[in-house]
Amino acid sequence: MHNIEPFYLWRDLYSSAQDPNALNYNQEYSEFHYTHKVYNYLLHPQWDDFGSETLFYKLLFADYDEGFCIIELIGEWNDAINNDIMQLKVELIDHLISCGIQNFAIILENVLNYHGDSDDYYQEWKDDIEGAIYFINALPHVLSELDHYHLKYSVNFGDHLNDINWRSTKPYELLELLETRYLDL
Repeated sequence: MHNIEPFYLWRDLYSSAQDPNALNYNQEYSEFHYTHKVYNYLLHPQWDDFGSETLFYKLLFADYDEGFCIIELIGEWNDAINNDIMQLKVELIDHLISCGIQNFAIILENVLNYHGDSDDYYQEWKDDIEGAIYFINALPHVLSELDHYHLKYSVNFGDHLNDINWRSTKPYELLELLETRYLDL
């Protein structure tokens, strides 16, 4: 896992370390000093921490005027033991909402496991915004768990949202693609 970097090809468009609204504003990153780990696996030092022991993030893009952000996650999403959704919602999502974000694209391809508990914070998240929440490119067993906890009532995921080649697009093209694919569901 220490070789998996957050996506970096949009840094010419946006860098959360240079965004005064981002939680990691002015953060300086090392390429050699590893501070985060998931269990016994070190993570690349470019990932950011929101308080979870097993789930980390990178704010890849945010446009506060358009109310849209893209977040990449890595690790194990564990609501059953660590209440990761509460940590994510309270520490990161609520902050972004207060800055004007209404549409969230959450990239899950590096989320290795999902352990659900309830849908309360997901529903609260949906109720707090006028836009949408998209989970993109989750692994099949993660999708199955998300579905088991009936998160489709709060979050858009699976089907057409699970085969998006988002790395080959620009952020605004991704938002348009997500909105189009969601309408096709």
